Parts: sequence; C-alpha cells; structure tokens
Amino acid sequence: MSSPIVLGIESSCDETGAGLVREGRLLGHAVASSMDEHARFGGVVPEIAARAHVHAVRPVIQRALDQAGLRLSDIGAVAVTTGPGLSGALQVGVAGAKAIAYALGVPLHGVHHLAGHVAADTLEHGPLPNPCMVLIVSGGHTSLLLVRDLARDPILHLGDTLDDAAGECFDKVARVFGLPYPGGPAIDRAARAGNPRAVSFPRPLPGSYDFSFSGLKTAAARWAEGHAGRELPVADGAASLQEAVADVLTRKAVAACAEYGVRTLVVVGGVAANSRVRSLAEERCRAAGVELRVPPLGLCTDNGAMIAAVGDLLVRAGAEPAPLDVSIDPSAPLEYAALHPTARKTRTVAA
Repeated sequence: MSSPIVLGIESSCDETGAGLVREGRLLGHAVASSMDEHARFGGVVPEIAARAHVHAVRPVIQRALDQAGLRLSDIGAVAVTTGPGLSGALQVGVAGAKAIAYALGVPLHGVHHLAGHVAADTLEHGPLPNPCMVLIVSGGHTSLLLVRDLARDPILHLGDTLDDAAGECFDKVARVFGLPYPGGPAIDRAARAGNPRAVSFPRPLPGSYDFSFSGLKTAAARWAEGHAGRELPVADGAASLQEAVADVLTRKAVAACAEYGVRTLVVVGGVAANSRVRSLAEERCRAAGVELRVPPLGLCTDNGAMIAAVGDLLVRAGAEPAPLDVSIDPSAPLEYAALHPTARKTRTVAA
C-alpha cells in the first residue's frame, strides 16, 4: 500500500503555509504572508502575526488542496509546527491541525520547525544522504548540524548562533542603512551595485563552529555613523556586509564537512536565498569536492510543504503520532525532527 497523503501546516512566524506530500513528492502547497503588515514596524509584531494566521489558515489549506486536485477527505495524516516560534502564531496552526486530524480520524505529528527547513531540500533533490552536513540560516537561527536519518536519529549540533542570527543581522543593519524591511532581500539587492571589499568588516569566531553576528552588526552600525553629514555609500556597505556573512557561513560549513568526512552540504533557511551565500557556497564546495544542495527559492522561506515533508518521513518511518494533548514549545531546541510537547498541568494551590 502507498503511504498516505500528509498535510503540513506552518504558522511559526509571519507566513501561513500548507503543503501536501506523499512519499517524498510535493503535490501542492500555498503560502500567505503578513509581511506587509509588519513592514511599517520594522519587524514582526506577534499579535498581528497571530491574527493574520487566524484569517489565512483555512484559505491557504484550500489553495494547497486545489493546486493538488485533492479534497480534505484525501488526507491521511496531518503534520504541524509545534515549535519553535511565536507562541500565539504556533497556537493557531496547532489548533487547526488538531481540528482537521480529529475530524478526519487521522494521526497528527508535531514537527520541529528547523527540521522542516532541513526536509525542504528532499522535495527537490530526493532523500538526504546519510550522513550530511546541514547549514540552517534564517532570521532567528544559524546552526551547523550533522544529520543522519532525519526521521529516526538525534541531530548533532556542531555550532549554533550565540547571539544574533545571520538574518537578524541583515534586518538590523538594513534599518541602519535606511533600507526597507525585510532586510535580507534589501541588502542583497543593494549589494549588486557595491564593492564587497570596500569595507573590512570582521569575521566573528574564526576558530569555532559557533556563530556570532552581533559584533558584525555593531561594526556596520559604527561604519554608518562615521558617515554622519555625508552621503552613505549604501551599496558598498551592503556588499561588504553580505560578503562577511557569506564568508563566515560557508567557510565554517565546508571546514566541518572536511573534518567529519561528509561529502554533502545542505544549505537551508531564508538566508539560503541570498545570492552571495549561494554563489560562495557553490564555489567553495566545488573546490573541496563537496556536493552542495540548496532548495529552490520558494522552499527556502517558511512554508507548509517542508512541514509536510517531515510528516511524510515520520509516517514512512513508523513514528508514533503526537498525543492528544500535544501543545507548543516556542523555544524548543532541535534534537529530533518530531516535537511533541504537552501542556503543563496547572497545580491547584490551597488557599
């Protein structure tokens, strides 16, 4: 018998996503973003994001079904992001997923958001090699991971961000440079007209697999302040900042591949869409004899297809579904792809 069709729901931040996957094949997916509503505030506002998910989740699921030519009754399992993310936003997705799973009488699987980013690549390039090196780069996370069987094995962290993630650095520096939110795409666009060697920005933590972009962010802000009263050469600053970030990310990732004898590097997350990160990763992987895998741009940012991909892997691996009282964990560490936190039971205190 073939595996069931898995519906994946993602609502951890400002994108509402739904995707449908069966046996590693993407059947359809749709995404609604509340980015424009947050832009005037210069960042994501949790309450606005949660309300946007409430309005978007049903239409997004229907759009994914329509794209796949399926009905709700065709779904055989549901997967949903249970963490990490914004608490109110996560609650919307989990509530919707529970309702659908209960109504259809199908299993529900809780999924770690970052495992979703890892699995996104399988929808384009097939099963992940065992082992593979994974570099996750997004607005809130920068991690270097050794991944074996994503559905069954624990995930080994070689390095994580100690402060600002790469995407957060882009967002904050873009604001200093007078560029719009979100900062990553704005920095990328501005950098095309700049000289990446114009400013000698620091490369943080050169001897470690951990990441730290707070100092780089501060260095960029000080450089901008040094141009007070003069026109700021934004293109050069953007190109130099982008070069520093891409250099740090790709140098550490390729070095880890060499140290651990891994022949495949997978780069995922929103910052994987950055043109310089992609091109420098290609250049360095080619020189090192490492295969580079990067999802298509539409699967780099948050989406429901990646959550469905994890759910599909869990179903085919025979993983236990989530308990009925599965809840959320907004700050969950990435240990396994499945994430089944349960609500804390309140204690009655005697008066």
